[in-house]
Amino acid sequence: MQFIKKFGFILCFLTAPAFLFAQSTGRQSTAQEIETLLGTNAVTYAQAARFALEASDTLAVRDPNEAFRYAEEHGWLPGNVSANDTARLDGISLLLMRSFNIDGGIFFSITNSPHYAYRELVYREVIRGRTDPAMNVSGELFLFLTGRVLSHLDEETARRERLAAEINAILRRLNIADSSAEATSEGVMIRLSNIQFEPDSTVLMASERQKMIEIANILKNFPRRKIQIAGHTAAAGSVEGQRTVSLERARVIADYLVSLGACRAENVIVVGFGAERPIASNATAEGMARNRRVEITILEK
Repeated sequence: MQFIKKFGFILCFLTAPAFLFAQSTGRQSTAQEIETLLGTNAVTYAQAARFALEASDTLAVRDPNEAFRYAEEHGWLPGNVSANDTARLDGISLLLMRSFNIDGGIFFSITNSPHYAYRELVYREVIRGRTDPAMNVSGELFLFLTGRVLSHLDEETARRERLAAEINAILRRLNIADSSAEATSEGVMIRLSNIQFEPDSTVLMASERQKMIEIANILKNFPRRKIQIAGHTAAAGSVEGQRTVSLERARVIADYLVSLGACRAENVIVVGFGAERPIASNATAEGMARNRRVEITILEK
């Protein structure tokens, strides 16, 4: 969100004239576009697609029709609409949900419908007040909603970063070696590097079991969240073997955490990435130890 995010509150509250935006960013064309939108009683889907795709860092094109085609091909617009059709609020909701990659509830995930996109943004208080999903969207309202989405995403990021900082403080206090927490787009991830198993097995070493007891106590604070446990290996052996070992070891961790009451089995997602996602060089023993890791993510959805 290079050109909007920094000035999201300008879009959100529309409290500053567009020429200030242009002076601050050096993007005169964007300022002109904002001025045009502010004077538009009803935006078209092409106008909305061009602005939303660039605002979300999805696609930077100046041609609204090209942006419309991209959004249409990816299913980010209602069916059977044209580029120059007046945009409805539910259609704009779908475009914003998809272009900014906002996860929705189960009905939105299943249907990808404008109706449930609208309901999701109402639930998240991006859309406020008395509105009708079938109403036309003015340029001012579209800019306001875009700003609200940016503000909402900033708030989510800040909340995840606060939680990651709290977990890091716990990890340091407990002196849990080779561990850290960080905010990700999916939630908050606890990374445990250099996980030790018995030689040529998937049996955890005693020291690692104690470590998992402490991690379980952290996870118990999120009983309703889904937990993803991802296994990773160093680059040793075949690709297929790496994936198999990483998945098996992630399952061992998952089963142990479930046995400790950290989470319910139905809320656990187990994946194995092998050596596909290294975080250090495999050319050194230290780097390989870092890559032999498990990442436990407390998912948002």
